[in-house]
Formats: sequence, C-alpha cells, structure tokens
Amino acid sequence: MKLARVVGNVVCTKKEDSLEGVKLLLIQPVDEKGQAYGLSIVACDTVQAGPGDMVLYEGGREAALALDNWFNPSDATIMGIVDHAG
Repeated sequence: MKLARVVGNVVCTKKEDSLEGVKLLLIQPVDEKGQAYGLSIVACDTVQAGPGDMVLYEGGREAALALDNWFNPSDATIMGIVDHAG
C-alpha cells in the first residue's frame, strides 16, 4: 500500500458501467515524511474519504479487486484513512 493525500473530487459525465456508483477522488502520492511527489492520480474511494484526508491506496490489479464488482478498469483504489501518523 502507498500513502497519498486527497486533493479533490472527480466529476464524470460518463463512466465505465463497472464503475457506476463508485466515488472517484483525486489523490497526491506522498513519501514517508508526507511530502508530495509525482503526479496526482484518480482513485476509486471505498472508505468515504474527503479532501485533505491522508489515505492508503493500492494500485494495479489489487486496486480492481478491492471493489464490489472486481471486473473493472480501476488502477488505484483508496482502502483506508490514516487517523494518526506517529
């Protein structure tokens, strides 16, 4: 799993059928110190995260498997919200 911060919502006018009803968020990957790196990515949300939340996400095939309909084109899925980082 990787860390990221939610930076915004994604609004779609048309979605792949397998992603209907799935909330999409824009996330910014961060390193272990919380510093942003790389480009922001779109991720499916399974935990009701919101802008500003630090989240754990997974990429690749595992991202698709985290959704109810696991036969989908997701390449990033949020799987947890970080409550506290020591």
